[in-house]
Amino acid sequence: MSTEPADLIVIAYDGTENARRAIRYAGRFLAAERAILVTVWEPMVRQAARMSGLSGMMQPDWLPDDDTEDIAHVEAREVAEEGLQLAAEAGLTAEARCIESGTTVWTTIVEIADELDADVIVTGTRGTTGLRSLIHSSTADQVLRHSHRPVMIVPPGK
Repeated sequence: MSTEPADLIVIAYDGTENARRAIRYAGRFLAAERAILVTVWEPMVRQAARMSGLSGMMQPDWLPDDDTEDIAHVEAREVAEEGLQLAAEAGLTAEARCIESGTTVWTTIVEIADELDADVIVTGTRGTTGLRSLIHSSTADQVLRHSHRPVMIVPPGK
């Protein structure tokens, strides 16, 4: 068995307790020269359009001013900074990337891991089972199904 450290791990981080747990386990069990914390965000106007489309309401015809920073991006940066602090506490040398998603969160995670040629992707999961998991599959499940690289999925704690 090789004791060579992984060159790069990608950690999907969204600020949830499950994502915090994933960082702690990555620091505990993975040796890596670098870790990239990926926080995926979607612009508010796209979120509003998606939600109004799902509810059967008319699509919004407003757009934010060009000089107004998107609140979702501001929040994503704050979440990423929190993740960086947790990664440092876990012993990881990390940098954060806030990435705007134009598709789905899992697609964005897989694409950035491919772009960076990551050795492994680390993610937490809600741990849903049964009918609920069939109706709404998790981001972690989709990353595992669609990535062609190792994926470490950390389940929720008790």
